[in-house]
Amino acid sequence: MSEDSLIFVIKTTANQERSVATTLARIAKKEKLDIRAILAPDELKGYVLVEAPRPGIVELAIQTIPHARALVKGSSSVSEIEHFLKPKPIVTGIKEGAIIEVTSGPFKGEKARVKRVDESHEEITVELFDAVVPIPITIRGDIVRVLKKENE
Repeated sequence: MSEDSLIFVIKTTANQERSVATTLARIAKKEKLDIRAILAPDELKGYVLVEAPRPGIVELAIQTIPHARALVKGSSSVSEIEHFLKPKPIVTGIKEGAIIEVTSGPFKGEKARVKRVDESHEEITVELFDAVVPIPITIRGDIVRVLKKENE
């Protein structure tokens, strides 16, 4: 990021963040506006983040965009929004002892208890309920759905 870049925040209609970001990107490219980055984080409902040197550029770009309500006064720095730029591990929120359902692969539809969570590899080790002999299997964290947390 160059020294003259700032982060501006656009207020949008709820659940229209992606469409605003996509339209903004198209307009910026067509009009050759100095918009350097556009971010619509899932955790930030009703807002889109834009990197540009001046607020006027962003105001000009959002004038014709449906669902783009207004430019929030002031600006931010990259350090303030850095946490949105780091990917979250898929297995976040899955704990040992939780009951899950496998959503794809050879064990699709099977229910199991989580025995171990490996955040670095984004995998979990589970024991299937319907297995005759409890054998631990390791599967990717993105192919499971948590049915019951361990403390329930």
